[in-house]
Amino acid sequence: MNWADLVLLLALGQFFFFGALVGRARGLYGVRAPAVSGHEGFERIYRVQMNTLELLIIFAPSLMLAAKYFPSSWVGAVGAVYLLGRLIYWRAYVLNPARRNVGFVLSAMPTMCLLLMALVGVIRQA
Repeated sequence: MNWADLVLLLALGQFFFFGALVGRARGLYGVRAPAVSGHEGFERIYRVQMNTLELLIIFAPSLMLAAKYFPSSWVGAVGAVYLLGRLIYWRAYVLNPARRNVGFVLSAMPTMCLLLMALVGVIRQA
């Protein structure tokens, strides 16, 4: 099994799930599109989605590039930490944004690790 591919698909599914939560929150809190503010409960869920997008744009290509140069199981394991971090971040941010730090670190650090792995792989290949 290609673990990196599986992690990428799970990350995309996770992002889709966060988007669905934003849609649900719009109805729940009466925030009509295109507004992105109006109720703190909605804004928290929206920020989880947007912060995930901000990381995903670095995470996804870094994951795939790292998988070209390192064993898929290693890359998949690092990516799994990212997925767990995003779940922790989501729960913490919705309940109390001040407690989001652990989830953020558990998703930002694997992203940086994959970026560095990809860079090392490219340099070693050259």
